[in-house]
Amino acid sequence: MDSTELAGRLAEIVGERHVRTAEGDLEAYARDATPLFRHRPDVVVFPGDAAEVAAVLKLATELSVPVVPRGAGSNLAAATVPLAGGIVLVLTRLTEILEISAPELLARVQPGVSTRALAEAAAGRGLLYVPDPGSQVVSTIGGNVATCAGGLRGLKYGVTRNYVLGLEVVLPTGEIIRTGGRLWKDVAGYDLTRLLTGSEGTLGVITEVTVALVPKPAAARTGVAYFADLATAGRAVAAVIEVGITPATCEFLDRTCVAAVEDYAHLGLDTQAGALLLFGDDGDPEMVQASLTRIGQVCTEHGATGVTLAESVAASEELLAARRCSLPALSRLGSLTILEDATVPRPKLAEMADRIAAIAARHELTIGTFGHAGDGNLHPTCVLDVHDLDAIERSHAAFGEIFAAALELGGTITGEHGVGAAKLPYLERRLGADQLALLRRIKAAFDPAGILNPGKLGS
Repeated sequence: MDSTELAGRLAEIVGERHVRTAEGDLEAYARDATPLFRHRPDVVVFPGDAAEVAAVLKLATELSVPVVPRGAGSNLAAATVPLAGGIVLVLTRLTEILEISAPELLARVQPGVSTRALAEAAAGRGLLYVPDPGSQVVSTIGGNVATCAGGLRGLKYGVTRNYVLGLEVVLPTGEIIRTGGRLWKDVAGYDLTRLLTGSEGTLGVITEVTVALVPKPAAARTGVAYFADLATAGRAVAAVIEVGITPATCEFLDRTCVAAVEDYAHLGLDTQAGALLLFGDDGDPEMVQASLTRIGQVCTEHGATGVTLAESVAASEELLAARRCSLPALSRLGSLTILEDATVPRPKLAEMADRIAAIAARHELTIGTFGHAGDGNLHPTCVLDVHDLDAIERSHAAFGEIFAAALELGGTITGEHGVGAAKLPYLERRLGADQLALLRRIKAAFDPAGILNPGKLGS
């Protein structure tokens, strides 16, 4: 079936105005936020509810047409690039916050709701939606669940999978199922909610999410410690954890990132420092003050050249904004920015930081590293000239060495961005052949025609 006929069949389901086939429209959905990956779809469709999603998937299965579910396209693993063409199924029309239940500490939302919108709605009820990826302004809840997004509160509170109670999911063959529900305790059957969380649109299409909320902390404050280098900052983080403190926030930026962020945001950061550690806590105001004071003391005892505590909520928000703007700040240094994601056990953070620096020097590349110090999640970010093909090849080699180093240190190839197409070449090295074969059998059980997001994960 050609694309014109396919578009006509899809228009019968969702309406003509919700189907796109113009060249400019297709080009916009040929890529996501991941550089160097692109493939044009045949048609883009915007369903309005779960029933329309089901009808689209039944048609695609019948015709063996690939389907790539997509939210805002803000992922950094090429998870929503339509490698095999076909249909890009965009869920951004599904934007309702269906319910916030304060007595049950939960919310029900459609997948196109932005992370920030849910967080603000919860805050208006005195509640906190914990997951807070750096892309929270644009990323959607459906995408967060599909990639099991992390965020700045991961050390103390966990990541997206810790807050997904239930899902409404459309299977590739058109059935609509509900997994989990409104309960913290429910062990009836296999935990399909956990399986689908992080499945990157390869097993089903998420059309509703039930998430857990927590009471909003009475106070939240942050501080900054400066160090001579990232490895020293990493050792200070280990010392903080060893004295029994679990910060709500524990983020780091290396010298390259500090300079780029200061030039971008003008926050008064010390650009002479080799590394910055952003730490924070929340809860009872007196306990927060005591916690931050003690963290500052431990940092000083372990090599910090300076420690500053934010004096107000506004100042704390400015410091958190500095961490969140790391990627756009670094992007100003070159015409191509490749941001990656690797995680090591927390005690290995300092060694991993040293390894990244050595790899960057060996390949003659500018790599700025920032990330989540508290859970060992690093984001080495290479800044290049998009026309320098030799440098791009060197960056691929460098990231291959970085992933190998993470695995050697007992870590993983991705802590929160997902696998997508970008990390697929490294997946077997991480999981092993037998586990990868199991993923493929699970994929076949959910998606016998192999239409959903082919070329990703177990495909």
